[in-house]
Amino acid sequence: MSTHYETLHPADVYREAFAVEPPPAPDERHLWPRKPGGFIVHAAAAAAMATPPGEQAPAPAVDDKAAAARVLVPAQWGLVPHWVKSASDAKLRAPKLVNAKSDLASTGTAFRDAWLNGQRCIVPMMAFYEDDFRSGKAVPTRISRVDGKPMGVAGLWARWQGADGEVIVSYCLLTVNANNHALLHRYQQPGSEKSMPAILNEGAYDAWLTARPDKAKEFMRQYAATALTANPVEKKADKVPKGWLG
Repeated sequence: MSTHYETLHPADVYREAFAVEPPPAPDERHLWPRKPGGFIVHAAAAAAMATPPGEQAPAPAVDDKAAAARVLVPAQWGLVPHWVKSASDAKLRAPKLVNAKSDLASTGTAFRDAWLNGQRCIVPMMAFYEDDFRSGKAVPTRISRVDGKPMGVAGLWARWQGADGEVIVSYCLLTVNANNHALLHRYQQPGSEKSMPAILNEGAYDAWLTARPDKAKEFMRQYAATALTANPVEKKADKVPKGWLG
């Protein structure tokens, strides 16, 4: 499973690929668990998640287009379920909840409420990283689209509020089994179940956000191997010619 992905750069890519305004300040290019990132939802969902528990959510917009417009929501990568009791507990759980297996999302304790409540989102990224162990050691590998365009990955979001009023908006990526995927089966720990982010087709973005829970799993499919490319990440040490002593 991926615990490292690359955000969108330059900022205009957000508008071109997802029809959302970019973040006010550029995100860190490389994102890791519990770091600030962001996800995309419709404006109506963003307004509802900003409403404190016990208060009435804003009335739906009169203009359906305004309610259905996509917005980018700043959030932490690593889901914090609403039932977590403290901020310290949230910090411990979040790094373990950056990914959710799509076949277990509707039943797993940490993700069930978000799935059943339709708290679905799209996570924009340029690439994700997996380790290649075929040489006997872990070789970080960048997985991206062949055409260089960004990916919209299916995700779930949650809003947690502590007793002192602290609020954490968070999200996770949804993954699908990749044991038989022509490309992704090569990566991750030997002997482990292979997985890959549930990459959405561009034309399915709005349908994914609005699908009924019983229809949402229809979007959980492998992305075509022919549309992806994998490139080992070069490290500084790799640039030193063999036999060169300095």
